[in-house]
Amino acid sequence: MGAVIDGIVGILVWLINLCYGFCQNYWFAILVFTFLTKVILLPLSVWVQKNSIKTVRMQPEMNHISATYLGNQEAISEEQYKLFKREKYSPFADLIPLFVQLALLMGVVEAVKRGTNLTDIPVKTGGVTLLIPLLAALSAFFMCYVQNKINVLQSEQGALNKYGTMIFSVALSLYLGFFVSIGVGFYWSCSNILSVVQLVLLNIWINPKNYIDYEALEKSKEELKQAKAFMTTKQKEDKKSPYRDKEKADYKKFIKTADKKIVFYSEKNGFYKYYKNIIEEIIRRTNIVIHYITSDPEDEVFGMESDQFKPYYIGEHRMIVLMMKMETDIMVMTTPDLENFQLKRSYVQKDIEYIYVQHDVNSSNLTFHKDALDHYDTIFTSGPKNKCEIAEREEKYGLPAKNLVEWGSSVIDNMTKAYEEMVREDGSEGKKDKTVLIAPSWQKDNILDSCIEGMLDELVKTPYHIIVRPHPQYVRHYEARIDALAARYQEQGVTFQKDFSSNKTVYTADILVTDWSSIAFEYAFATLKPVLFIDTPMKITNPDYQELKTVPIDIELRSKVGISVQPDAVEDKIRDSVDKLLFDEQFSRDSLQKLKEEYIYHNGESGKVGAKYIIDKLVERSGK
Repeated sequence: MGAVIDGIVGILVWLINLCYGFCQNYWFAILVFTFLTKVILLPLSVWVQKNSIKTVRMQPEMNHISATYLGNQEAISEEQYKLFKREKYSPFADLIPLFVQLALLMGVVEAVKRGTNLTDIPVKTGGVTLLIPLLAALSAFFMCYVQNKINVLQSEQGALNKYGTMIFSVALSLYLGFFVSIGVGFYWSCSNILSVVQLVLLNIWINPKNYIDYEALEKSKEELKQAKAFMTTKQKEDKKSPYRDKEKADYKKFIKTADKKIVFYSEKNGFYKYYKNIIEEIIRRTNIVIHYITSDPEDEVFGMESDQFKPYYIGEHRMIVLMMKMETDIMVMTTPDLENFQLKRSYVQKDIEYIYVQHDVNSSNLTFHKDALDHYDTIFTSGPKNKCEIAEREEKYGLPAKNLVEWGSSVIDNMTKAYEEMVREDGSEGKKDKTVLIAPSWQKDNILDSCIEGMLDELVKTPYHIIVRPHPQYVRHYEARIDALAARYQEQGVTFQKDFSSNKTVYTADILVTDWSSIAFEYAFATLKPVLFIDTPMKITNPDYQELKTVPIDIELRSKVGISVQPDAVEDKIRDSVDKLLFDEQFSRDSLQKLKEEYIYHNGESGKVGAKYIIDKLVERSGK
């Protein structure tokens, strides 16, 4: 290593002497020497300029990721890693120029000592040499000021970063000027001034404005600013929350409870419906205690506590720690991406069996991240399509085989039961007046964003009652738009529903109109009534879904339980499509019942099937 350093210093001494031979003055020689180093390192400077542009060009997407996953650093890191990989960007590469500059500076210190007579050190010699530290500091200030204004990356930094860098550079320059030789201090001053000239020329040659969408950048900054403001408000509210003591008490109680056989986890209120049939069957058949964790302090389950059902409130952040310390035999969840983001498998008990329970019958290959279910041991599958795509994925990617339980859908079972009870009570089956329910998804370019006016203009010409039931999230964000539409179509008898406390309108509708909402198949199989699909842009969470040969149920079933219409053809086709769905034998109750039996496992029995699997597993473990 010493030989390498001596070699580098030797080259620098030779270069300084060469410049001296040309100038016959060491001050001018160092100026020319500094210029030559800038020329030699020009390719590196060009690379830094391009890399800085790439960094800022990615910033809108990075800001969007930060805003979307604010508070979840692991998710932010994961998404940024994907972005960096896609853009072939390495943040560590930004350190290379710094290391080169430091190495060059250390070499220059030694080279000036060996090759020039400018070896006076201002702190020792004083006098006129004290001008050198001042020149170095002023040049550093000038360079930082210009960089903060026109450097593509530095100009986008916050005030703390900008002025922090300026203070550090000026302080470093003063140090160099006072404590190293005047030749090095002069080199440092020349380097700073030439860096400014070089930056101006690079901005002309490789203009950042030709590569960066500054309008998108400003919008992303505002998005992130609003997200941070919301998070700050939420954190303040959390600190004042009356549930903080309850969370601490429930956490302590859960940790202290020994010999937990089974734990269910719910992200928020309303998720109990996915477990309801299973839990009730376990309680009916055994004396096993169900430990039910929810991250919603107002979850309905707190009114259900009993000797066999113990609910606990544990917020999302504390849940991250609890998952790592989890001790139980079986953990049941409806949360995808176990191990991928913040929720991890237990570090304490390695033999926990993690069971994933489906929310709906939609394709997990299409609507989840590619590896969302890879870290579960067992999947309660809704039907043959769901089971087939998971098995195919395991085989294609060489993944460990999971227990794929032929389960069904508790949601559809319960909706079917509720629908049948409603029909028996009010005799709505076979009513003469027909109702068309429009229930779009919340995704971008949904029915309400793309074709609702044209659709309603045609449907009000029919004798049918029209109800529009927006997604709750759409109402939350665009309530004014919903109110404006309601006012526009009020005289024509169109009902807009913003109260979601009852599903009666879903059950009583004779036709459902939707886009890619999961409600489509729940409605079709619970009521045995058809669906009119509007082919808005499909929501694709896994862009690689076509790597599997199994066609997603979301796509395959559209032509079997209903009819699909393109948004731009709604005005021409919607009335004929509604009539066909209402009166064509292809969409009769018997036809839809056959499809339900073909695509959904154990109709009406999912609770018993799920409970039996869990009980059998617990018996098996107890016998070991």
